[in-house]
Amino acid sequence: MTDGVLPVDRASRGPGSTPPGRRARNRRWVIALVVALVVAAGSAAAVAAVDEPGVPAVTVRTPDGDLIARIPLAGDTFAVSYRNSIYHTLAEERYRVRADGRFELVEIAADQLAVLEEYYAVPGAPRAAPVGDRRNYVVEPNPAQPAVFRTLRIAATDLGERTLHVPGHVPIPIWQRVVTDDPTVILDIEES
Repeated sequence: MTDGVLPVDRASRGPGSTPPGRRARNRRWVIALVVALVVAAGSAAAVAAVDEPGVPAVTVRTPDGDLIARIPLAGDTFAVSYRNSIYHTLAEERYRVRADGRFELVEIAADQLAVLEEYYAVPGAPRAAPVGDRRNYVVEPNPAQPAVFRTLRIAATDLGERTLHVPGHVPIPIWQRVVTDDPTVILDIEES
C-alpha cells in the first residue's frame, strides 16, 4: 500500500470527476466553439469593414443584390481562390483594379502545374511562385485575350470553395456565406 496517493491514471477518476472520454469531447466542443466565434467575428468584420467615404472595396453580392461581403482595398489588388473541379487542387485568379473601376485578371496561380498548363492553356511558361506566395506556381494570363470586368459572376459552391483574398484582411470563404439554393455571386468594385 502507498501513502494514500492514487496512481496518476486513476487520480482523475474519483467521485465527481469527469471521465477522460467526456473531457476529450468537452475539449473538442470548446475548440469548435472558439473557431466558430472567430469565423463569425471575421465574417461580421467583412461586411462592416467599409464605411470610409471614397474608399473602393471589393463587394460580393447575391444576384438579388444582397451584400455578402464588402472588403476595403488598401491598394489595387485582390484575388479569388478556388478548388479546381478537374484537378481537385487550389488555384487562384489575381486581379488589379483599374482607374475606371473595372478589374483585370493579371496573374493566375495554382498549387499544381497542370492547372496552369492544361486547364488555363496560357501561352507563357508558368514559373515557381515567389517565396511566401499562397500557391506554388504563377503565370500571366493570355495577353491576346485580356480579361477585364465591371462585374464578375462566379459560382460559390462547397466543391469550389471560392475564397476572396484582399491584402491586409483575413480571407473570406465566400462559399460558406451563400445561404440560398443559387450559388451565384457577383464581384464588383464599389466606392462608399
